[in-house]
Amino acid sequence: MFLIDPLLTEIKAIITHAKEKAIRAVDHERVLMYWHIGKKIFEEEQQGKDRAGYKDYIIKYLSEQLQPEFGSGFSRRQLELFRQFYRMFPIAQTLSAQLSWSHYTLLLRIEDQHKREFYITETLKNNWTVRPLERQINSQLFERLLLSNDKESVLAVAKGEQSPPDAKSVIKDPLVLEFLGLKKEASYYEKDLEGAIISNLQDFLLELGNGFAFIARQKRIHLEGDDFFVDLVCYNRLLQCFVLFEIKTGKLTHQDLGQLQMYVNYFDRIEKESFENRTIGVLLCAEKNNAVVKFTLPEENKTIVASKYQLYMPTEEQLIATMEKEMEKF
Repeated sequence: MFLIDPLLTEIKAIITHAKEKAIRAVDHERVLMYWHIGKKIFEEEQQGKDRAGYKDYIIKYLSEQLQPEFGSGFSRRQLELFRQFYRMFPIAQTLSAQLSWSHYTLLLRIEDQHKREFYITETLKNNWTVRPLERQINSQLFERLLLSNDKESVLAVAKGEQSPPDAKSVIKDPLVLEFLGLKKEASYYEKDLEGAIISNLQDFLLELGNGFAFIARQKRIHLEGDDFFVDLVCYNRLLQCFVLFEIKTGKLTHQDLGQLQMYVNYFDRIEKESFENRTIGVLLCAEKNNAVVKFTLPEENKTIVASKYQLYMPTEEQLIATMEKEMEKF
């Protein structure tokens, strides 16, 4: 029995892997089929470009002929989507076998080419399924990164063109934590926020970004009879360092920054291995005063980051207003 169990496990793994490959292969063939249909529709449309409304006529005619035989997947709306798909991705060789048609339907909503390429790159790099991709688009990840201090470096890191230079290029500000289910107006304690994060750890790590792994919560630090507890300890494999999170449901204070600095110092001197980089501390707060951060920390600070969290998705109007405010600085 002991000899058969490992064999059974290996065979099950082979079957599962083969099924997954078959599903991906079928879905990629479907993607290519839709692309070729879109190509044919577009080419026919171009041949009759002098005829008013010819595109609408083609799509209406094809839909009426195809739906009775092949089903609702060939409705007028779907055929228009296939045409748009070809227009947006005119080179078939650029279509990734890792992306399903559901991925592409989300990407087709994005008009801006740079923004679309960013999400494609992130999806492939992080092996996102449709749900994480949709969430990152809805939470305006691309726009939030553009509002960071070093736009070029952040986007270069996201596209895999360079390694993260420092913590600010990895930690988002603000972090959007709508998946926790906590209401903005509700009264709650820091332990409630921490508990909600632990309960939704996968989504939290996804929101943090690339390379994060969870290590511990309420990590005990014992210093000559006094005990201190770090709220959350993570590790980032891209930065090759510990990342400590302190959670504050109120406004940031200089005392909070000082406490976090102590935790960072402890990890650097006690926990960190010689081959690892310096520990990063992130103060996750409901409100922050940039001036307090600036004058509490040394000018050359690269290891302490204050990041505001939001319990709701930013609206388009809020993002536009923020971006306009940033542009006024130049």
